[in-house]
Amino acid sequence: MIIPSKLYKQYEKDCKEYIPDIDKPINYPINLKCIYYMPTRRRVDLVNLLEATCDMLVHYNILEDDNSNIVCSHNGSHVYYDKENPRTEIEIERVEANELHK
Repeated sequence: MIIPSKLYKQYEKDCKEYIPDIDKPINYPINLKCIYYMPTRRRVDLVNLLEATCDMLVHYNILEDDNSNIVCSHNGSHVYYDKENPRTEIEIERVEANELHK
């Protein structure tokens, strides 16, 4: 069993106030675009940031699961630097079935 780090637990807690209440978790194919504005220029791993964001969205029942049948892409995700206003901007867009087989 993998135990989340203290840093991840704090990230998850900090995100709670920004998570909308929804009636039913997303269970259809989506593109999850995440733009990260980091407080330092330290190198970060985009894949790890995306993984933490997906886990947090599942934890707060925004996503039913973060498997590839639901989160089928992360197109447009990127990391930027913003010392004054670090943040994560998340855009969820439904992907139509005919777009999945291009």
